[in-house]
Amino acid sequence: MERVYLDHAATTPPDPRVLEAMWPAFSRDWGNPSSIYLEGQTAHRWLDEARVRCAGLLDVESSEIVFTSGGTESDNAAIRGAALAQRESGAGDHIVTSQVEHHAVLHAVEQLEREGFRATYLAVDPDGCVDLAELEAAIDPKTVLLTLMTANNEVGTIQPIADAVALAKARNPNIVVHTDAVQAAGSMDVNPSNLGVDLLSLASHKIYGVKGTGLLYVSRGTPWNAQILGGSQERERRAGTENVAGAVGLAAAMEFAWNEREERVGNYRRLRDRLLFELPERIPETVVTGPPDPARRLPNSFSCCFRNVEGESVLLALDMVEIAASSGSACTTGSLEPSHVLTAMGIDDDLAHASLRLTVGKGNTDAEIDYVLDQLPEIVARLRALAPR
Repeated sequence: MERVYLDHAATTPPDPRVLEAMWPAFSRDWGNPSSIYLEGQTAHRWLDEARVRCAGLLDVESSEIVFTSGGTESDNAAIRGAALAQRESGAGDHIVTSQVEHHAVLHAVEQLEREGFRATYLAVDPDGCVDLAELEAAIDPKTVLLTLMTANNEVGTIQPIADAVALAKARNPNIVVHTDAVQAAGSMDVNPSNLGVDLLSLASHKIYGVKGTGLLYVSRGTPWNAQILGGSQERERRAGTENVAGAVGLAAAMEFAWNEREERVGNYRRLRDRLLFELPERIPETVVTGPPDPARRLPNSFSCCFRNVEGESVLLALDMVEIAASSGSACTTGSLEPSHVLTAMGIDDDLAHASLRLTVGKGNTDAEIDYVLDQLPEIVARLRALAPR
């Protein structure tokens, strides 16, 4: 069996069609889009075209798209930009988020707390979902920002974003709402108007584009301050010479993902459901994490914990039999701490240390899932036999 890659939540292999679309901006039309001469204006046309294409797919205005270096920058820029602008206007100093956000969100909020903001971190239920009544109660007249992810990167839980936005804005019409849609894009509808959000983050490398490129949607009229200064690029919202080829690649990746979503999601769901329903039957004492209802989790996402085994040992053993997987967020690899997502869901530290995340992609096959279902029970049984009693 060749390598079986089941960590598409960490990153996806670039689609050859995306690389082909990017190549002219890399090789031939390499000018600085801020320059007024021919080479610069040619590059600027590529950038404008990419912005229009991205905006069209999100059903927003092209002026509302800010190209960034990826999801982490988009999250940081959204949160800091909105919170600081709101405080400057006198609107307030309170932020609401959840305990299971990506660290790009949590660390940005924590930094704002050190700068004088107040923050409420909403608890989640055992499936990883926020309680809307608790969210509504957390909003006060000084709440300036709600940031809530569309779907969780570790366990796949889909949050009720549209309902959360409606409750938040009814409670405080001045609140700005951001969603980290990095993990959800390509698998579900992330149209900002359907979600009701003012700010939305996306990353190219999660949808078969390349690393180092993303976008931030900033709705017209949203209080928001630029966070990277030093130039007039991106309408003075994000200084620095633009990554033209990356923007072109993001637009292409989004087009393929949007146009092929139904086919991709059907394949994701079929393969994921095999893991979701067959793996616990083959491996005793497997605890599925995230919603047991497949409709409430991302269609490509399966996660679990194995009792009486170390998760890192499982990952190393899988790698030795040519299976790539993870124990949670790729951004926390190497950390000795249990997943903050799993602990927020009420999972004890020992069990959280035995977590496994398998996320399928458009290139995976039934034969590969067969191989995983054959190999993983043997690995877990062997490691349990070696574990001290």
